[in-house]
Amino acid sequence: MNITVVAKIVARKDAVEAVKAELLKLIAPTRKESGCIEYKLHQDNDDPAVFVFYETWESAASLGEHINTEHYKAYVGAVASMIEGKTVHKMTRIA
Repeated sequence: MNITVVAKIVARKDAVEAVKAELLKLIAPTRKESGCIEYKLHQDNDDPAVFVFYETWESAASLGEHINTEHYKAYVGAVASMIEGKTVHKMTRIA
C-alpha cells in the first residue's frame, strides 16, 4: 500500500536560502530511489521560510529505506541548526 508523506520544514529567517539549497540537493537522488513514486518540494508564496514536501512511496518499507540513505542523513545534519521546526505526516489515501 502506498504511503503519502507531507513534510513541512520551517527555516530560520536568516537561513532560508541555505536550507533551500540543502533541500534541493535531496531531489535528484531521492527520485532515483527504489520505491519513490513522487517527491515534490514546494516553497510558500507568502512565507519563503516554509517548505513543504509532497511525497508518495510504494510502501512504509521504502520510506524507511529513504530516511536511512546517505543523502537524507547528510541533509538532516546540514540543516539541524538552521530550522525552527519540522512536522511530518505519514498518510494513507482513502479516496
